[in-house]
Amino acid sequence: MNPRRKQRLIIVLGVGGLLSAAVALMLFALNDNIDLFYTPSEVVSGKQGTLPQVGQRLRIGGLVVPGSVTRDPESLDVTFALIDTGPQVTVSYQGILPDLFREGQGIVATGVLTQATHIRAQEVLAKHDEEYMPPELAEKLKGIKHQKPAKMEGATW
Repeated sequence: MNPRRKQRLIIVLGVGGLLSAAVALMLFALNDNIDLFYTPSEVVSGKQGTLPQVGQRLRIGGLVVPGSVTRDPESLDVTFALIDTGPQVTVSYQGILPDLFREGQGIVATGVLTQATHIRAQEVLAKHDEEYMPPELAEKLKGIKHQKPAKMEGATW
């Protein structure tokens, strides 16, 4: 092999190796920022045969079970249950909930799985539009009926 070709080959292989290493490092760094979306049924029974691990960050979406919201009177701690078509998952959150949060409403919570069916949420988002929802979640929620919250006496909206 010609020495000049050999030098070019070494340079091309070196640049290729550096690019591969840079891409691998970026993917490794982004791995901590990935939050997989689960429904309550997928948290309990697994998603594509894989159960989420305790300590894993995840997003969970479902309907707040009517009658399940409990608030600590001395702090901002709130605990509620989420459901889709199967088992319930308990979510605990410390902070002020969104204005649109209510029982029977669809929400998405981001947090850490602390037990097999318990999530400690850092963020709770209330769904504001009932027209659009991801197709996977719409299929799972087709058979569920939720109650609209009762109107408050004397409320002026």
